[in-house]
Amino acid sequence: MKFGFIGAGIVAQTLAKHLLLHGHEVVLSNSRGPETLSDLVSSLGTGAKAGTPIEAAEQDFVILSVMWPQMPTALSMVPDWTGRVLIDATNRFENMEPLVGELSGKNSSEIVAQYAPGARVIKAFNSVPMEWIKDYTEEKPKTVLFMSGDDIQTKQVLQEIWENIGFACIDLGSLSQGGLLQQIGRPLAGLNLNLLERYSVR
Repeated sequence: MKFGFIGAGIVAQTLAKHLLLHGHEVVLSNSRGPETLSDLVSSLGTGAKAGTPIEAAEQDFVILSVMWPQMPTALSMVPDWTGRVLIDATNRFENMEPLVGELSGKNSSEIVAQYAPGARVIKAFNSVPMEWIKDYTEEKPKTVLFMSGDDIQTKQVLQEIWENIGFACIDLGSLSQGGLLQQIGRPLAGLNLNLLERYSVR
């Protein structure tokens, strides 16, 4: 599959490495232009390219990996989100300025959906600090990954991808309910959980 990243920081780089090792392709983008990412994509190796946010949004899946205050501007770089799968990996911290969106009525991913009208928004990777998953070997522990969204078929496809690259994926349900559980300050945010496999002794 092909993944486009809007944002090219530590989240994008870490996830891109996992995806590339399993045969997927990635397009990384930022607000400064593809030429500023040439060294990064070269270090990532085969399957990695630099592009514009519009080019990133043309991939099978788009991962939003910017700081929360940058979210509105980043999403506005794509003129039409209709039908695109947008994976929201952002976090909204109360002390971030400017304060974007009022959380009393909607969770952060629902606010993201408002800035990307027509997109199928899936919340994932926001509650897992990247330092927990910087093991790219086949022997790495299966870190639990929470995911939420309203598109059941898309979640099933993504769950298979996440499982194949070494995560234990748990679907929390809808974007409104599941997304609330996994955002910063809620019960499932920042839990370092690994799947323990059982082996029989003969």
